[in-house]
Amino acid sequence: MKNPVTAWAATAHFDIAEGQELSTAFLGSYHLSLVSAPTALWVIAKWPDGKRIGFRVVYAFGTVFESVNLTDESEEGFELELQCRLGKYRASVKKISDEPMMFRYTTLFTPQEDIFIPFCPRDVVPLHQSGNISEAEGTVHVTQEGTRSGHLYFSLDKSGSVFYFQNLTAISEYCDATETSLGGTVGGKWPETGFSLPAAMEKPVPADKEFCVSDAFVLLSEEVPAKETDVAINYLDYLAAVYLHLPKPATKYNDWVHIATQGLIDIKNNKGCWTQAEGNSYLNAYVCDYDTPPEIMVQLAVLVPLTEYFEWQGSPDPVLEEIRKGLPAFYDEKLKVIRRWLPSLKHRLDQSEEQKKEGVMDAWYLHHPLMNLTRLAIRRDKVAEKLLLDSIEFPIKVAKKFKYEWPVFYNMETLDIIKAETAEGEGGEKDVPGAYAHLMLEVRDLTGDERYFKEAVEAVKRLEGVGFDIFYQANNTAFTAATLLRMYKETQDQKYLDLSYTCIACLFRNMQIWEGSYGHAKHYSRFMSIFPLSEAPYTAAYEELEVYAALDYYLKESRDIELRPSIQLLVAEFIRYFVFRMPFYYPTVLPEEVISEDVKTGEIDRKLWIPLEDLRDGWEKSGQVGQEVYGAAGAGFGIIPRQYFKLTDTSLLLFCDYPVHDLRIFKAGAATFKVKGDAALECKIRVMGDAKLVPEVSLSQNGTEVKAFETGDGYVEFAVHGDTQYKVEWKA
Repeated sequence: MKNPVTAWAATAHFDIAEGQELSTAFLGSYHLSLVSAPTALWVIAKWPDGKRIGFRVVYAFGTVFESVNLTDESEEGFELELQCRLGKYRASVKKISDEPMMFRYTTLFTPQEDIFIPFCPRDVVPLHQSGNISEAEGTVHVTQEGTRSGHLYFSLDKSGSVFYFQNLTAISEYCDATETSLGGTVGGKWPETGFSLPAAMEKPVPADKEFCVSDAFVLLSEEVPAKETDVAINYLDYLAAVYLHLPKPATKYNDWVHIATQGLIDIKNNKGCWTQAEGNSYLNAYVCDYDTPPEIMVQLAVLVPLTEYFEWQGSPDPVLEEIRKGLPAFYDEKLKVIRRWLPSLKHRLDQSEEQKKEGVMDAWYLHHPLMNLTRLAIRRDKVAEKLLLDSIEFPIKVAKKFKYEWPVFYNMETLDIIKAETAEGEGGEKDVPGAYAHLMLEVRDLTGDERYFKEAVEAVKRLEGVGFDIFYQANNTAFTAATLLRMYKETQDQKYLDLSYTCIACLFRNMQIWEGSYGHAKHYSRFMSIFPLSEAPYTAAYEELEVYAALDYYLKESRDIELRPSIQLLVAEFIRYFVFRMPFYYPTVLPEEVISEDVKTGEIDRKLWIPLEDLRDGWEKSGQVGQEVYGAAGAGFGIIPRQYFKLTDTSLLLFCDYPVHDLRIFKAGAATFKVKGDAALECKIRVMGDAKLVPEVSLSQNGTEVKAFETGDGYVEFAVHGDTQYKVEWKA
């Protein structure tokens, strides 16, 4: 079967065949050839069975090379200098490892005059024996969506697979100069895939300045995935292998105790955060959004992390009761379930969106507030427990009605489907079976009734064979991963563990694992940020918080499981960067010029420690959706109980930006704990005390002392490794 290709791909095979082989090397069982063709420099990877893939290292933008010089050749790789009429190039091809078999090629370009670049072909093509690239057979499993990672994963017939990762961080300077974006630059349609440099047509590439125009990592494998779970597991393993060698931005400590304190003051005291109805106070979803009726999800999205925070702090706060006492008003006696919108103010629904119509339910939305009620009920919150148990039969009825395959929207009164699919032929919200199963397991734990576990088992059957399409909404997919892990622990059924790995793969596929340092994004970090929906154009504060909390829980639940090393590595790194970059959602730390003047909902008050909902690609302003009240409690108050640990009865705190498990405190001024993650990577530990006065503190690993660093503000900091046991000691 032939696949249509561009003119550039159609002639690539012949250009390579007529080109000059400059050098060869072996990478494990693969043969690599460096070939200079008239308009491009190629690395040709040859499989043991003879199949070949071409990787275009340098493209002369339609001209021919005037000179190609191999300046360095060694066992580690090659370095070259090339010249064409448009300018000069420096290129390198470096072997990274033989296990896994991985190499990297990097290209730097200096134009000799200001030039526009209207088009650049993709840089990966299979080389069919017939010479006709269109006849090559293969399957693309993963490509970039929007500004997510520049990743590509495909398999070649029965020969093997390729995992390709373009380090888009390195291309940011080019985008900043040309006012272009790196969204959608890695992908293509089989057989023509890979990276295409963004077309520069509005602003030229400036002369006499060197730009990185490609920085690709390539992992070669002889394995061809046989089923969807194999694709997901391989994706995670390959991504982790590349991640170890990927340039990563530095992190710094953020004072989350201060951020949480400021956020609490603003939530409690700013009138734009609250609406009054029937003698109760309700949180608005967005600052100064008085038109939309209060939502049950918003109340609980704040109440749960606030409850965790005040448990950590050791004392409650009146704001908890203020929120809690308004919850019963959401209960519908007729339907026997809590409603999304406060019933007494449903007349405020403006019909502007499908879900803002009376009686319309978004499938995932029914389960989310109920899951938060279970978290409160397990903490012996009697108001939450009553609302939960009075409501729980309704979602079971809905599940049975739809045979555990939920549409997007349905009518709560009639259960008629209003919108069946996310897009034509795509089906409904495919991770809702996992969210439903999560709810069922939590209710089983609360009540001891095994009927709920049977419901969970029935629901997750709908996740089998779905693969990467499980992902609908990031936080629901993360809850699903943790639920499946629990089900594996209870049943020892391998399919649950494999499905949980698939959910984790879905999450990382929807992350931006690069730093877009161009335009407005030069003022904030989105490295390892996750998008709330599979096609969302921005990252969102609250969904990121819930993914973070779910993945932290996932690692805690995996204590007795031999979890795949790739997952331990990637999850710990996501947590580290989450803790570092979340303050960038707060308008208080952003320059005014990056924040949108046009706001969809409510208003933005730059003085408030309440996050914007949305951070966007560099050429778009952020905060277009609004300033998210329900994200305010989530960020600071969700982080503190998970990353800060009290070492004494006073305020001596240990902070770690990796997950910490099994903390044991001894009366003699010592504690032991396990830092999760991977030993190949480092994280930071900081010890803090009253008024920045820290007693003499030491940290050791197997009796060997870890070097301490003074932070300059009176604290003590240590660089430590993941997957390692430590002991901290202090003078009591």
